[in-house]
Amino acid sequence: MHIGLVIYGNLDILSGGYLYDRKLVEYLKSQGDEVAVVGVPWRGYARNLLQNWSGSLKRQIVDFPADVWLQDELVHPSLFALNQRMKRSLKAPVVSIVHHLRTSESEHSAAALPFYRHVERAYLRSADDFVYNSHTTRKVVETMLGGETRGVVATPGGNRLAGLTLAGVEKRCQMPGPLRLVFVGSLIPRKGLHTLVEGLSLLREENWVLDVVGRQDIDPDYTKDVKTQIRKYGMENRIRLHGSLPDAKLQQVLSRAQVFIVVSSYEGYGIVYLEGMNFGLPVIASTGGGAHEIVQDGKTGRLVKPGDVAGIAAAVQEYCRDRKLMRAHSLKARDAFNAFPTWQQSGKTIRDFLVEISAR
Repeated sequence: MHIGLVIYGNLDILSGGYLYDRKLVEYLKSQGDEVAVVGVPWRGYARNLLQNWSGSLKRQIVDFPADVWLQDELVHPSLFALNQRMKRSLKAPVVSIVHHLRTSESEHSAAALPFYRHVERAYLRSADDFVYNSHTTRKVVETMLGGETRGVVATPGGNRLAGLTLAGVEKRCQMPGPLRLVFVGSLIPRKGLHTLVEGLSLLREENWVLDVVGRQDIDPDYTKDVKTQIRKYGMENRIRLHGSLPDAKLQQVLSRAQVFIVVSSYEGYGIVYLEGMNFGLPVIASTGGGAHEIVQDGKTGRLVKPGDVAGIAAAVQEYCRDRKLMRAHSLKARDAFNAFPTWQQSGKTIRDFLVEISAR
């Protein structure tokens, strides 16, 4: 097949959504498909709206002889009207890859949300078919559109890194010392590191340490605020900010951690939760979005409401004080991981769907 993919920037960007797209492209190419990536520059929401009337972007898409056009839904500001303008000249179906909707993010101002919703709905209506990263994401899109959509759910893999065996998890659970927590995610408000720090500030008498892995340059002001918050509570010696790490170093951090904790205000799915479970880490996540499709509350981790500082503190304290419970959840998390698809299986699900719709 000849497949086009429209994204913002390039596939090397470090985020769960770009990892999903990157792994999909790798799989498609391994099957002999030709994939042309159109990288639209990100210039800010307002300026990218003007891309809908860009002749050069339209030509890049129309001139490529694609059997299927994939579009990362993140690029919807640049495509919501352009897709309609291309309907007559574009022979291939348009398939939107939806990780989560912009309007699902609580950080946007209430005044701007109606406009964002209008643009996002217009874009979703312009797509012919959908690839969803979770059942939760599918439900959110279909609620916005007011009916069922043609699409497939292909949940991400969690096997990017070599995890731990059950024996390795068992050995780590027996290690003495502080409870070793790990947070993996970019330092942006949606990922909720500030809420986690607030929760940990209630547990200064407990024995824990936290490793934070993730980019610090996306929102410098937020990163500065989190560092100020950490100093305010005198937790500089207990919270280590590593920045972004290569996979080999990240694997080392996850191997020695004991609990994975990212309490985002919203996640369409949460690839990092699966990656944590591959290392036998019980996961503390929020109920905002699709984490419940991965984490079994009380079995493989804990789910708390978004922004629930007391709930975060209670979940961490439980593991600090009950290492037998932590061990039980660790072993169940590692065992449960095996039931989730690999990246290879996820890629096959999507490709089979693309083959089907390209033959219509």
